[in-house]
Amino acid sequence: MTTAPYGTWTSPITAADLAASGHPVSGARFVGNEVWWAESRPTEGGRTAIRKAGPVNVIEAPFDARTTVHEYGGGAWAVSDDGRLVFSNMSDQRVYVVNDGVPTALTPDTGSRARYGELSVRGDEIWCVRETHSPGGRIRRDICVVPLDGSPARSVVSGSRFLAFPRVSPDGRRLAWIAWDHPQMPWDGTELRCAYLGADGTVGEWTVLAGGPEESVLQPEWIDNDDLYAISDISGWWNIYRFEVEGGLPTPIGAVDADIGAPLWQLGSHWFAPVDDRLLTVRTVGTDTLAFLDPATGQFTDIDLGDHTSVDLLEVDGTRVLLRTGGATVPSGIRILDSTTMELTDIRLALDDVPDTVYLPVAQQMTFQGPEREVHTVVYPPRNPEYTGPDGTLPPFIAFVHGGPTAHVAPRLDTVYAFFTSRGYGVVDVNYGGSSGYGREYRNRLRGQWGVVDVEDTVAAVRGLAEQGIADGSRLAIEGGSAGGWTVLAALTSSDVFACGASYYGVAELEKFVKETHDFESRYIDGLIGPLPEAAELYRSRAPLNNVDGLNCPVLLLQGLNDPIVTPAQAERFRDALVKKGIPHRYIAYPGEAHGFRRAETIIDARESELAFYNQYL
Repeated sequence: MTTAPYGTWTSPITAADLAASGHPVSGARFVGNEVWWAESRPTEGGRTAIRKAGPVNVIEAPFDARTTVHEYGGGAWAVSDDGRLVFSNMSDQRVYVVNDGVPTALTPDTGSRARYGELSVRGDEIWCVRETHSPGGRIRRDICVVPLDGSPARSVVSGSRFLAFPRVSPDGRRLAWIAWDHPQMPWDGTELRCAYLGADGTVGEWTVLAGGPEESVLQPEWIDNDDLYAISDISGWWNIYRFEVEGGLPTPIGAVDADIGAPLWQLGSHWFAPVDDRLLTVRTVGTDTLAFLDPATGQFTDIDLGDHTSVDLLEVDGTRVLLRTGGATVPSGIRILDSTTMELTDIRLALDDVPDTVYLPVAQQMTFQGPEREVHTVVYPPRNPEYTGPDGTLPPFIAFVHGGPTAHVAPRLDTVYAFFTSRGYGVVDVNYGGSSGYGREYRNRLRGQWGVVDVEDTVAAVRGLAEQGIADGSRLAIEGGSAGGWTVLAALTSSDVFACGASYYGVAELEKFVKETHDFESRYIDGLIGPLPEAAELYRSRAPLNNVDGLNCPVLLLQGLNDPIVTPAQAERFRDALVKKGIPHRYIAYPGEAHGFRRAETIIDARESELAFYNQYL
């Protein structure tokens, strides 16, 4: 074994490996005896292909099964009863049906002004959420029906800024759905609505069954023609309730101090599904647990998935359950669970080649004490069988700050982390206050405190690592994207803990951001900081751009030039401030990339640039 300074170790895991081997997989469907799934293809310009065993493509390039409803999309494809694929295409946002391998457009060409998400097929109709952009900037959303025969779409109901989860009752007479309006985000407050469908297939008046500004309701599912299950966080945790659509109080089904639900960033998500007379559920407290819930008794029967600590429930067909699972020692992937034998079968993993386990870090869940609150983290110490650090030295550490800021991280096999840890850098993933997976109170810690609590919690985590002799407190870095990039820039401008930082498409200031960003998040800052104009001074005082005088360390800025969510102007303004103050920095802009890098060449360059940056300054 070679003794060498931490951060200088040679690793077989390259940035090219991250791009060439990795192809994130997401939604999946049973199609007869086959499984079809969505797969991001970095080597094909980042397009999302629908694929099946082989693997082979169900649709070929240039078709790209993605929707930009809410910009983050979700539910971009579905399959009809007779096995035909329907999908929303990224380049023109039209809905297509595949007949005999040939995609045919079902919706008119509007220049991407009409967008369709959360597609589901009922008989000869596609039910979905439609988002329409008028030339003057007005945005309207409705639940609509797109006939498979190509006839014009029919609007079913609107009435709110945002809509999700259209669910038709078994007899076809009623519709249930979720709705909310600015300034709420769907994890703050939504309404569960229900109405009769008229003779023309549209909704008139509706009834609100649950929800409000301080209650987030998700995923209604019909039990029969008169009763619904839905998720509500009225107790402080997202739990399942039974609702009688004609009235009566909701009944909790399996009350538990855990979240059966998550922030609705993308349409089409779900966290429970009927299996015979039980419900298959995914509940979260730090990590995920798959369990059967008996509605009659409220008892959970947990399913042991071994090292699979992250679970997404995709679809159920009899005893076959489609999941996306992963963990600290197993790569994320699409798998089938046999609910009788509890056997898991791999269908498609997100990695073609998993690095040798001796180069993978061992994840450790650790909790640190921040200012008056605990902070949950996952720690990945350096690991390489060929190297050790010099006696008496400690490794540099990189704090990874997730986006959202409502996202949640659990122990996982992440080749990006291994890329760094196999070179002698430690990594700590921080679930700062505001993260999901720990109940509503933990999420609400960030209300009015964005740029304060997230920074304090991240600082508490890395200081805790240094105090426990795990990290070198003089060699700490911080990196994050989007809302995580905001925390990076806020931490660098308001503390002296970090030696450098890397911001991927991070928010740098707020007053222009709320004017430039997309509709879905245009009022998000009301809850995170405060409403305008009342909170204008807070917007200015919290913005990293206005606090560059407190910055004395190098910054790496990485930005997609086609980003509609955090526009390039955010990074460019911060870059200009760094130039003015003479702070060492590098700004890298990527044409053709939006919010989240998808192309192989971008992924390679970004990670190599980040590594070189740490090598220079740590």
